[in-house]
Amino acid sequence: MSQVSLPQSPHPDLPLTALAPMQDVTNLWFMKVIAHYGSPDYFFTEYFRVNDTSRLNRRILASITENDTGRPVFAQMIGESIPDLVRTTKELCRYNIAGVDLNMGCPAPRVYRKNVGGGLLREPEKVERILAELRSIVNDRPLTVKMRVGFDNTDTFYEILDIIARHSIDLLSLHGRTVKDMYHGEVKYDLIAEAVKRVDCPVLANGNINSATTALEVLAQTGAAGVMVGRWAIANPWIFQQIRQALRGEPIIPVPLVEVRNYIDRLRQTPNSAAMPARARVGYLKRFLNYIALLVDSEGHFLRLMRKTQTEVELLNLCDCFLLAENKNFALAPYSRIK
Repeated sequence: MSQVSLPQSPHPDLPLTALAPMQDVTNLWFMKVIAHYGSPDYFFTEYFRVNDTSRLNRRILASITENDTGRPVFAQMIGESIPDLVRTTKELCRYNIAGVDLNMGCPAPRVYRKNVGGGLLREPEKVERILAELRSIVNDRPLTVKMRVGFDNTDTFYEILDIIARHSIDLLSLHGRTVKDMYHGEVKYDLIAEAVKRVDCPVLANGNINSATTALEVLAQTGAAGVMVGRWAIANPWIFQQIRQALRGEPIIPVPLVEVRNYIDRLRQTPNSAAMPARARVGYLKRFLNYIALLVDSEGHFLRLMRKTQTEVELLNLCDCFLLAENKNFALAPYSRIK
């Protein structure tokens, strides 16, 4: 079966950009927040869990049906039961989705132990059967895959790339680490470059793309059709706009720290925040601030003090102290590595 055309990018003169799907992060609200600061070309949903009793998660479905960002949204699935993947795919194709994406990269042990997500990389034969069935029913829109370069090594990497090519997958998002690497260690951009040569579809390079400069370096090194950014888009929602500025040879517009404080307020306005217990609201904000803090101050004081706060008032006062007291700009690249 021949490949299907991808949705038109609003920036056809530039490489593609995409927000990586992150469970419990890339919901409808976060997509809207990111869109406010400069949308990527493509969004991907959190994964729809697929098994014999699964139904489409209404909260995740809202990121498709209620999405007013003007960007295409790919519906991501995670599972290994072929009949249930087929059933779920047919259900998803009733909606206005940009395409169907199969997760073969989630590195969470509670996920891969069920032989889904990154666990599928241990079974190329199963991947072959899954993609054959999905390709047979997804013929009017893209069928895409997100994966890593292997499970605990790269022994199956080329075999799975050949399977992807054989079944005319329309887009491959490739994180250049193994499942067991999680988010640590060097990203194997050389293997992403090998994938670009081996498959016929566009490849999005993924893994530790933490700045516009890094994005340009990765594109040059890999020859990828674009980049997919995950955790660093949490840290810096301006990153997609900054990547486009860099690609066009334009100066990157500095972001004052006061705008970062406004970003934090925007995150706080999630529709269910009022119903969240006080401790849960603090925990929710800290999940984002753990990343944001790495671009705020070079000494790491904000990160250390932020982690010690106990109440929302303490947390927001600390944000005011660091983000409003001085006329400084947000860093264009992280001061330190994510821990």
